[in-house]
Amino acid sequence: MTTLQTIVLPEAGIGEDHNLFYRPDGPIGLKRSKGEFELGAGGKLSFNTFFNYFHLGKWLKVCDFSDLALHLDGTGRVELRVMLNRVGMGAENIFCDIVSLDDDTARNFDLTPILKEHGEGVIFFQIRAMEDGVIFRGGSFSTTSEPQRTPKLAISITTFKREAEVRETVARLEDFIRAHDHKDDIRVQVVDNGKSAEIANSDVTTAFENPNLGGAGGFARGLAEATDAGATHCLFMDDDASFYMENITRTYAALAYARDPKTAISGAMINTTVQWAMWEYGAVFEGKCWPLHMGTDLRNPHDLMQMEFNSLHDNAANRYGGWWFFAFPIAQAKHYPFPFFVRGDDISFSLANDFNITTLSGVVSFQEDFTEKESAQTLYLDMRNHLTHHLVFDKMIPRSGFKTGWIAVRFMMRSLLRFHYSTAEAQLLAWHDVMQGPDFYAENVDMSQRRADIKALSADEAWKPVAEVDLSEEHKRLYRTSRFKRHYIGVLTLNGHLMPFWNALGSKLVLRIWARANVFEAFCAKEVTYFNTKRDKAYTVRHSKARFYKIGWKMAVTLAKFIRGHKALQAQYRDRYDSLASREFWEKQE
Repeated sequence: MTTLQTIVLPEAGIGEDHNLFYRPDGPIGLKRSKGEFELGAGGKLSFNTFFNYFHLGKWLKVCDFSDLALHLDGTGRVELRVMLNRVGMGAENIFCDIVSLDDDTARNFDLTPILKEHGEGVIFFQIRAMEDGVIFRGGSFSTTSEPQRTPKLAISITTFKREAEVRETVARLEDFIRAHDHKDDIRVQVVDNGKSAEIANSDVTTAFENPNLGGAGGFARGLAEATDAGATHCLFMDDDASFYMENITRTYAALAYARDPKTAISGAMINTTVQWAMWEYGAVFEGKCWPLHMGTDLRNPHDLMQMEFNSLHDNAANRYGGWWFFAFPIAQAKHYPFPFFVRGDDISFSLANDFNITTLSGVVSFQEDFTEKESAQTLYLDMRNHLTHHLVFDKMIPRSGFKTGWIAVRFMMRSLLRFHYSTAEAQLLAWHDVMQGPDFYAENVDMSQRRADIKALSADEAWKPVAEVDLSEEHKRLYRTSRFKRHYIGVLTLNGHLMPFWNALGSKLVLRIWARANVFEAFCAKEVTYFNTKRDKAYTVRHSKARFYKIGWKMAVTLAKFIRGHKALQAQYRDRYDSLASREFWEKQE
C-alpha cells in the first residue's frame, strides 16, 4: 500500500488560516501539540480545502493506479460523508454511514467504485460527531497498485548566508525522511554558496561548498551531484522554504505513479502576508511572467473548485515551474541552468527541457512578498532574463525585434512613472548588457562587478530607518479627484512628466509596500515615500523631469539599436545557449 496524500493540519508559522486546511462547524477543538481534534456531539469537520481535498481528476491524469482507499484514524462514533465535486454539478454525496473509529486501527473505506465510475472531480470527506469526546487524528488516501517506478529523489537546496533558515529546513527534512516509507530513496543535498552554513553530513544529508555563482550556479552544482549519486529525480528548493512535509509525500507518490516519465511537479506559491490568496499555481512565460490562478481566494469553496478544475487544462508549452519547489526527472534535463545568476534561471530551465509540468493540490511553498524583495538589482536581473528568453526561445515565444524591445520599454516606463529613475538606469544597463551578446554572461557569471555597480547606482532608493525619513503627506486637488480621473491624468501626462509646474500640482504621498508594484498608486504625486511591511524602514522618490527625459532619450536610442541588431543578436544567443547551459560550462567555473 502506498500513501498518495495525507491530511494536513496547520503548523505554527506556516500558513495558519484554518480555512486552507479544514472547515469546522459546532463544538470542535484542535489540539495542535498532539495533531488531533476533539469534537463534541454535533461537531462537524469538512476537508473540502486546498490542502486536504483529493483531486481525483488530476491524480488520474498524471498517474496510473487502479484502486483507491480512504483511511481514518480516531476514536468515537461519527457520521462519515464522502463527497464528489464535479464540474458544473456541485457536491454529490457518494457515501454516508455511521461508523465507529477504532482507537488502535485506522478505518479503511474503499473508494475504488468512485474511481472506476467517475475518474474525475474532487473528493473530500466530512465527519460529524454522534457523541461527545470524539477524537479525530487524521486520514489519508492510498492505493495498492504497483508504481511505475521507484524514484531516487535528491532534494537539492541552494543557500547563501541564510544559515539559520537552511539549518531549520534541513532538520525538518531529516526528521521527516527518516520516518518515510522510502527513506532509503530520498536524500538531501545542500549547496552552500556562502560557505558558512556548516551543515553536518549525515545518513540523509550531504553538504557541498560552492563559489557564489548565484542560484543558477548552486542548482547546477546540485543537479550534477544528484546525477553522480545515481538519483533519478531532483527537487530544487529554496533555503528558506516554508512548506509542509506533506509536499514530499505527494510529490514522491506522483513521480512514482506518473504515466509520463517526463512528469515534473511544480509547487504553488502563496504570499506569507496574504495567506488566503493564491499567488501562483503554475505560470507561463509570454512577454513577461504570467502567474496562473493568481488571486484565487482559497477560503472560498466555489473559487477553490473552479481553480482546480481549470488547472487541469494548464498545458501550455511555455509553462515553467519556480525553484522554490520544482521536482523533475534528471533524464529529461538535457540543459543545465543558464548563467543568469538569479532571476529567470528557473524559467529558462523549464522552457529548454522537455518536461510535462503539473501542479498538485496542497503542494505549495509560502514565500515572502515579491514586492518586498523588489529592488534595482532584482529589476536589472528581470530585464536581462525577459529579453534573453525571447532571444533564445524564438520558436516557442516568437516576437519581432520591436515587440521584444518594447518589453524593455514597458519595464522601464513602469519605473520612470513611479520616479524610480535609478532603477530605470539599472534596467537600461541590463538592456545594454544583453546586447553585448551571450559572452557577457560567460564573463560575468558571479555578477560581482554588476552587483557593485547597481548598488552604487541605486543608493537613493535604498531602505532607511523610518526616523531618517520625512513622513509628512500633502494631498493636492488632482490627487483628491476620482480614481478614474487620476488614472486619466496620470496616463496622459506620464504622471506629470509632460505637464509644467508639476511640483506645484503634485501631492506628497506615503504608501505601504503593496502599493509599490502598482504604477497607478503613484499617479498625481510629486513625491512618494514607501514603507516596508514591518513599517520600520522607508525611502522616498521624487519627480524629476530632467532625469526622466535624459533616461527616456537613452531608452529610445537603445530601442532603435536593438531593433537593427535583433536578428544577429538572436542568432548569437541561439547558437551559444547549449554551451552555456551545460554541465561542462559550470564545471569550468568551480
